[in-house]
Amino acid sequence: MDSAILDHRPHEESALQGASGYLTIDLGALARNYEKLSAEVAPAQAAAVVKADAYGLGAERVARKLYEHGCRHFFVAQFVEAERLRPLLSPDAAIFVLNGLQPGNEIPCAEGGIVPVINSLEQLQQWASATAHLKRRLPAVLQFDTGMSRLGVPPQDRAALSAILKTCGMVEILFMMSHLASADDAGSEQNGEQLAEMHRVAEEFPEFDICFANSGGVFLGNSYHGALARPGIALYGGAPTAGKPNPMEPVVRLDVAVVQTRTVPAGTRVGYGATYVTARETRLATIAAGYADGLPRSLSNRGAVYCDGVRLPMVGRVSMDSITVDVSTLPEGRLGFGSLVEVLGPNQTLEDVARDAGTISYEILTGLGHRYHRLYR
Repeated sequence: MDSAILDHRPHEESALQGASGYLTIDLGALARNYEKLSAEVAPAQAAAVVKADAYGLGAERVARKLYEHGCRHFFVAQFVEAERLRPLLSPDAAIFVLNGLQPGNEIPCAEGGIVPVINSLEQLQQWASATAHLKRRLPAVLQFDTGMSRLGVPPQDRAALSAILKTCGMVEILFMMSHLASADDAGSEQNGEQLAEMHRVAEEFPEFDICFANSGGVFLGNSYHGALARPGIALYGGAPTAGKPNPMEPVVRLDVAVVQTRTVPAGTRVGYGATYVTARETRLATIAAGYADGLPRSLSNRGAVYCDGVRLPMVGRVSMDSITVDVSTLPEGRLGFGSLVEVLGPNQTLEDVARDAGTISYEILTGLGHRYHRLYR
């Protein structure tokens, strides 16, 4: 909690210059998080997951910063993300498409210097056809399902995969990978079960290096690291392991402006559906963000913002573009039109907001949207 970002706060008067919310993104903290993760997995290398526009923080700025600090492997989810990122990075940076390719994207992918992750026999056959069409070797990554039942070649297809690989001399497999389903829970039995299955895969395909650890997996120990780890949420300051102190620096801060304040008597209904009724005379402030800005409706009557370290509870339902908070505990006049309150910062983490919303930090971070004015530091 001692990152410089936590001491930074946009000047309140600047809220009157057009922006109603400020999302501060500390690229220095991002780089230090990458360096910490790299040290944790050494001698393995650390990649960076920059899918979903770098978890909503801007893939262009994030990827370039990580490249400056030695990252050469970048993972996205969709081919369209890779197409946008490819011209922004040097040719020595590898970009991998986690979901693989939809039919018809093979030739553009190959010509763009992008590497697909092969999740099925069908995807492998399509990629092999592309090598035949272009008459040259093409790189790929193999993903195996080790127990998540989401993406990857299932156990029953591994023999057929091996047979196909023997006839696909023009497909160059860079490494193989799988995804941990419960790595954020260090005590989960599933982690060990998936590791054991990954070892079985490695025995069947001993010629390939392994990429296994996600953010949580980085902190499960060396046996999970393989040759390449691929952290995501931990890069952006999210806690990699539930129930343990977060070793990562916060990367984001969110401050939102007050639109209006008022004092209402006891018995006043607040918000849609009148789900909150004041029990006493109450000072209210309405702030300029809502569920369209990544603050879920489930925060209604549960979440909070902060001012001067004081918790200000949300009252009534979260609207699309606004939230009402009870500011009665602050000195009268402390907040007014254009004042800023802290949504994410030293007093409230991503995990705090996610807990109050009944969701996970990933959903909060990726949902913050583009209506906030972004301040990169």
